[in-house]
Amino acid sequence: MPVSLPVRSRRPLVIPLLGAGLLLSGCAVWPAQDTGPAGAVKGRITLGFVNGGTTEFHTCLQESVERTAGRNGAHLLTANSRQDGATEVANIEDMIARKVDALIVQTVDVDALKGDIAAARTADVPIFLTSVAPADTSALLGAVVVDLKEVGRLDAEWIERDAAGGEVEVGVIAGAPGAASDVLTGAFTRGLPDNARVVASRPGMYDPAKARTAAAAMIKARPDLDYAFVANEEMAFAARKAFDAAGGEDVKIVTVNGTDEALAALKRGSLAATVSNSAADTGELAVRNAVSLLRKDGRAERIEKTPVRLVTKENADTAPLYCPSQD
Repeated sequence: MPVSLPVRSRRPLVIPLLGAGLLLSGCAVWPAQDTGPAGAVKGRITLGFVNGGTTEFHTCLQESVERTAGRNGAHLLTANSRQDGATEVANIEDMIARKVDALIVQTVDVDALKGDIAAARTADVPIFLTSVAPADTSALLGAVVVDLKEVGRLDAEWIERDAAGGEVEVGVIAGAPGAASDVLTGAFTRGLPDNARVVASRPGMYDPAKARTAAAAMIKARPDLDYAFVANEEMAFAARKAFDAAGGEDVKIVTVNGTDEALAALKRGSLAATVSNSAADTGELAVRNAVSLLRKDGRAERIEKTPVRLVTKENADTAPLYCPSQD
């Protein structure tokens, strides 16, 4: 069973950053090895997992990490940073003190993680990142990343096709400043055609209540808004309610994740498009690849990418499962 760790207050660490990648695979238990390459971890592996928040994505990611660790005979310790960078530092320090064999991190802010990566490396506790990573991944054990630039580009391209050359206004409701949200929203904005103008941008902090407030202010200031890009589906549902309540029923929302609820919303027409990227796939690959890299068995690439796909009403029935039920 995974063990959830308490957060202990410590002075901040300072660490380097990493890069990204992912792919699908089946599940198999990799037994401990009595012999193997020099430096390979032998015996039972203990992994730490520091999650970055409590959204549906984070919950599904954690379920997948826990399930895959169990299948691979790994002991797992878990902690949650709840979108707070200082808490993340304390969680990482706690994991290092417990001498885990490797630490999987869904980071709050990849740029602020540099010092922690360095400290973990000094303590011989390699870090494996999920979802995002820096350009230089040399200090990491590995990473499984969502290509957030591709995700943002796919949503922007859908707006380009839908607008068909007409002059349109676009609003952006981002996540929390830093890391994934900045990469995602930046790629979306850069991917828009010249005829699509961003007229408002507000952080939603991955919080539906904050997203609803942001959307209400946005539609009040820009009543002719045509499209809104929202950094995850939980916020998108809240934004939809705010737009509708203010007479903005015609605002078309594009978003990210591909949950069951979002696929249903696409079919109803309350969302226009989303980009699927399975949190379950990310979690499974992170554990399997981390274990393989610790064993040095040659089964895994250091950097892999989670598959992404644009989903609309037309292809919602064939979208991949976002968070399959535990078996």
